[in-house]
Amino acid sequence: MKKEKPKYNMAQNTWFMVKLAWTSREKKVLVLGLLSALLAVAQNLVNLYVTPTILSAVERHASLQELAAVIGSFVLGLMLVSTGAAYVAANVKFGRVSVRCELLNRINRKAAVTSYPNVDDSGFRKVLTKSLESLCSDESAGEAIWTTLTTLVTNILGFVIYVSMLSAVEPVLILVILGTTGVSYFVTNRANGYRYRHREEEAEYVVRMDYLSRTGSQLSSAKDIRIFGLRPWLDELYQKGRAAYVAFHSKAQGIYLWGRVADLVLAFLRNGIAYLYLIALVLENNLPVAEFLLLFTAVSGFSEWITGILGEFSSLYKQSLDISVIRECLEYPEVFRFEDGEPLNPEGDKPYELRMEDVSFRYPGAEKDTLSHIDLTLHPGEKLAVVGLNGAGKTTLIKLLCGFLDPTQGRVLLDGKDIRDYNRRDYYRMFSAVFQSFSLLPGTIAANVAQMEDNISMEKVRACIEKAGLKEKVESLPQSCETLLNREVYEGAILLSGGETQRLMLARALYKDAPFVILDEPTAALDPIAESDMYQKYNQMTQGKSSVYISHRLASTRFCDRIILIDEGRIAEEGTHEALLKAGGKYAGLYGVQSKYYQEGAEDHGA
Repeated sequence: MKKEKPKYNMAQNTWFMVKLAWTSREKKVLVLGLLSALLAVAQNLVNLYVTPTILSAVERHASLQELAAVIGSFVLGLMLVSTGAAYVAANVKFGRVSVRCELLNRINRKAAVTSYPNVDDSGFRKVLTKSLESLCSDESAGEAIWTTLTTLVTNILGFVIYVSMLSAVEPVLILVILGTTGVSYFVTNRANGYRYRHREEEAEYVVRMDYLSRTGSQLSSAKDIRIFGLRPWLDELYQKGRAAYVAFHSKAQGIYLWGRVADLVLAFLRNGIAYLYLIALVLENNLPVAEFLLLFTAVSGFSEWITGILGEFSSLYKQSLDISVIRECLEYPEVFRFEDGEPLNPEGDKPYELRMEDVSFRYPGAEKDTLSHIDLTLHPGEKLAVVGLNGAGKTTLIKLLCGFLDPTQGRVLLDGKDIRDYNRRDYYRMFSAVFQSFSLLPGTIAANVAQMEDNISMEKVRACIEKAGLKEKVESLPQSCETLLNREVYEGAILLSGGETQRLMLARALYKDAPFVILDEPTAALDPIAESDMYQKYNQMTQGKSSVYISHRLASTRFCDRIILIDEGRIAEEGTHEALLKAGGKYAGLYGVQSKYYQEGAEDHGA
């Protein structure tokens, strides 16, 4: 696998986190972190000097009062430092959690509003998965980095203080310790970079397991899992993915282990040389016992500061790799124009024309175009039906009209202007759409109709529910429009039937009151009569608006002003229902087959 360098280095990622804490109004994270480092160094210095100072007083035959004063001073100092450290430890957590939540909010917003093609982009999905993994707990990089930075500052402050102490005795000690620890750093740093260099491989395993876990726990999958006995198959797939994930981490841990072994060998060499040198120096110069003890403890502490600095740099390096992935996700390139695009303010009653000009589209990695050289105009107020066999390209055509995809060739024009020039979010406001797969959010019926929680016009909600034919059902519920949906979130929520859900989607489309209405086979799960009835309701409720209807049942859309039949990515036939039947082409053939099927079905049921 190709090795990649992170986009941002440790310094850049550290500064990014510092700015995030500052701008998200969590400056206490920085203040308490620095205070924690200062208190930790102060506590270390008190512990360093307490024994040599008391021993020196004893050697000088100090009075009991002086000795008691020395001991009391150190006890008081330790109490003050310990109290301050306890206060900081009790309060530092809240700000760090807030900063991590701010990052989570930004990641979730990126996932929710990113250009639609990114949703199907494997590269984006991988960095999104890895980013969420790096923010999932207080031990993950998005929060743990503050502990690392605090400890690193502590070690650097201690290092500076101890350098001033030891350089006055023998600078050679500093060179020995720095030399051995420098080698240790580069060895462990190389080992710790393994996961980042193979992050895409790891992300693939995580994505597979996450998908299987979600699929196995979703309410929508419950019936299929039971009726088809899918649990053993899902378990097998998950265990295979887990085994690959465990094997990856076993290999990574092996590399980390060898890095730690090298670090331990160098640490033993470093400390051994320093201790022998110091003992020889003390014997030759007849240093007092108190000074010997101070220097001996200082050498040991100096080694720990150096080891701590390198260890925290190593941890910071690994966490920086994760922070870099988070930033790559937040900065993932957008295909569409948003705030930099031309603003668009849709007017529900204004006549708009939507036109596809020599449009072709090919999905990434595909061998041929899904749609090829499409010229199509949706006139103001026109009702257009798009029909064709499965895989003909009907849904892709809708995605191009709605602006979810951009053509690989040609243009989509709104009143003669290329939609790529507009703010794409503004352009989405031009459409009220109901797709084959739709979302019922955990909330009230009113919120699902209005698609918002606040500033809902309840009068408009009730009017739309009545027009959609759902008034009787909603009024039969104890809480009416305030009834909760989605049992996965709310225990007391209700479940709507397929037809009731379709009517709720119609109410949602009516509430938005956009210039264009798009229906992409939303009634595929209904029987032909129910579907025809539902489409007639859509037809009645959307009078005067430009509408596009997709259905594989041709009889459901015969009320449309114009019908186009898509075949092999092109518009094969076009006209009214009667004109296409009279032409005797593919449309007439499909209609005849379906009509015969429904007639035979009716006879079988005694109709």
